[in-house]
Amino acid sequence: MTRLLISTGEVSGDLQGGLLVTALRQEAGRRGLDLEIVALGGPRMQRAGARLLADTAPMGAIGLWEAIPLILPTLRLQRRVNRWLKRTPPDGVVLIDYMGANVSLGRRLKHKLPTVPITYYIAPQEWAFSFGEGGTTRLISFTDRILAIFPEEARFYGARGAQVTWVGHPLLDTLQQLPSRQVARVELGLAPDEQLLLLLPASRSQELRYLVPPLAAAAAELQRRRPGLRVLVPAGQASFEAPLARALAAAGLRAEVVPAAEADRLRPVLCAAADLALTKSGTVNLELALRGVPQVVGYRVSRPTAWVARHLLRFQVDHISPVNLVLGERLVPELLQDDLTAAAIVAEALPLLEAGAGRERMLEGYGRLRRALGEQGVTQRAAAAILDGLPAATPAVVPA
Repeated sequence: MTRLLISTGEVSGDLQGGLLVTALRQEAGRRGLDLEIVALGGPRMQRAGARLLADTAPMGAIGLWEAIPLILPTLRLQRRVNRWLKRTPPDGVVLIDYMGANVSLGRRLKHKLPTVPITYYIAPQEWAFSFGEGGTTRLISFTDRILAIFPEEARFYGARGAQVTWVGHPLLDTLQQLPSRQVARVELGLAPDEQLLLLLPASRSQELRYLVPPLAAAAAELQRRRPGLRVLVPAGQASFEAPLARALAAAGLRAEVVPAAEADRLRPVLCAAADLALTKSGTVNLELALRGVPQVVGYRVSRPTAWVARHLLRFQVDHISPVNLVLGERLVPELLQDDLTAAAIVAEALPLLEAGAGRERMLEGYGRLRRALGEQGVTQRAAAAILDGLPAATPAVVPA
């Protein structure tokens, strides 16, 4: 039995982890390898076949102030993981994004289990931002290999001495799941002339407070201007469903919350049918772009966090949406902090609901983005590289 530990957090990490777990099990089957996958992850990874050591999908925060409620749960989880590692050390470790927790785990692992290979898949986006004079790149000291999903990520870490393989972005592997627009709209019960707006405001609990109100207010204003506009809101987690429903009602928005249990299955259908999305920044921006949905992106953190990042840490970034980061241009609108108002969102959104130059420019840019992200088969390439690096992962000899 070969045991692999995969560590990630938040909803997006769980999504990518689920795709990787599926690919690892398929690749292990092809090799005749008896593989056990243990995960710090979420329900998507568990459904894909991993044994959950802990559910970390709800444990995500951006900012110092926002992370305070997670300090004690994180310390308890670290103690639990340390006991597990001592009792049943893995043959290999894969870290997915989740910078703070995974950097801490990686350093502990390299100290306690120096011979266990550590792969970082979907490394933190240090190539895109800087604190003060530059990125931290702490992960190079404990990582044996980085599987990069962005070309610039591969160049960044390679130039600093890391062993890097660019595999491409895993969302490319989900494109074949997209139904036609006509089929999707029939499944959702949309009339031929009815427009669909997706509201994608939250995968972290802090985002319910900071992002839902302005995005919901903007959607309500768009609905007032276009009374037939239908609004659907996929819930990132089951615990978000009730707070989302209350916030949408408070904004005067006629919208339907898609339960978290259904949201993953319906995601390709929703994207195929949608005319526009109002969304937080993150992996969801790439998903929308790859599936051809025009979008307006917003983000906001607490005022104390924003002040510390700007004045003490000297946080700098040219763009915050990964769509713009990859292309190196402001293709999708970004509204941050005090600029994230309902009026500003509506001003950016209205032209994208029309068949005009703004919408066409964004869709043309999406095509360039897709070409920049590599080729399909990403998770299979990543799985093969991970298993190749395991000491016990000698491919089985298949009789002729």
